Amino acid sequence: MVLLLSLFSIFFLVNPALAQSHDMPYEDYMAQLLGCPKDCRCPPSFPKAMYCDNKALKHIPTIPPHTWYLYLQNNLIEVVSADAFRNATQLRWINLNRNHITGMEEGALAATLDLVHLYLDDNLLTSVPANLPSSLEQLRLSRNRISKIPPGVFSGLERLTLLELQGNKLQDDAVTEVSMKGLSNLIQINLAKNQLTTMPQGLPITTTQLFLDGNAIEKIPSDYFKGLPKVAFIRLNRNKLGNNGLPRNVFNIPSILELQLSHNQLTEVPVIPSGLEHLYLDHNKIKSVNGSDICPVSADVLEDYAMERAPKLRYLRLDGNDINPPIPRELMVCFRLLRSIVI
Repeated sequence: MVLLLSLFSIFFLVNPALAQSHDMPYEDYMAQLLGCPKDCRCPPSFPKAMYCDNKALKHIPTIPPHTWYLYLQNNLIEVVSADAFRNATQLRWINLNRNHITGMEEGALAATLDLVHLYLDDNLLTSVPANLPSSLEQLRLSRNRISKIPPGVFSGLERLTLLELQGNKLQDDAVTEVSMKGLSNLIQINLAKNQLTTMPQGLPITTTQLFLDGNAIEKIPSDYFKGLPKVAFIRLNRNKLGNNGLPRNVFNIPSILELQLSHNQLTEVPVIPSGLEHLYLDHNKIKSVNGSDICPVSADVLEDYAMERAPKLRYLRLDGNDINPPIPRELMVCFRLLRSIVI
């Protein structure tokens, strides 16, 4: 091993241009490669990355100081210690998926002031970690055992745009305006496969993608989406929604482009907003479709609508219901841009 490192060093001593090609000073480049832990890989062609995945590691090894991308998935790590990243102040990306992590010691991420992506999926966390760096843009915590979001835990995370909390144990009282405070630029939030029975409260007004599949939600307040003026993609598949739980105009907001309501208990097609482009209603209990009732434009003005002003629906999925062909003529008259219907 010593001989191999010596030959390696000699090779790069006569080829300093290779280090410069990675936008690193030669000394930093060599320190990065020679400082790579024995259980990890630090490819010369990608010197800012350190691969320690699938090594049965129980502790985070010493990280060379110029590491940007750290891959520690599929190990046996139980705790992220306070000094785990103390030497790695340039980290941008940490992947700790599929470990046995139950918590992070206070100050564990204090030195990672440039961290952008943090992956902690498939661990044993019971709470959202505290003291996350303000530089964070994506936080993935899916398939843990999280049942609480401490108040203020997202304070200062103004750059966070993606929050993944799918497959946890969150109940209605965990997702509140207090617990979500601080996420002023969030775009996507995934709360699928939790234990919610009502629509989550306190979501940022910047939310564009809302995923709530696989909960036990039975109804949506009539003014719920007025608090989410930018929401464009809504997934409510596999809940307990019936028509009694959907006020007539609950989805009538101009920003919605895609609405998924598959595998619920609907018996009628809800009113479709004019701007909606994709609608998923498969595997409900719908027996018929009345094009006149669900059309967002009244029949007396429909004939005067130019094509560009017509309802925007292009894709409609209705399979898994009790609907038989043919497709009602009124449906095609209303939704002139409709290109695909699955029955």
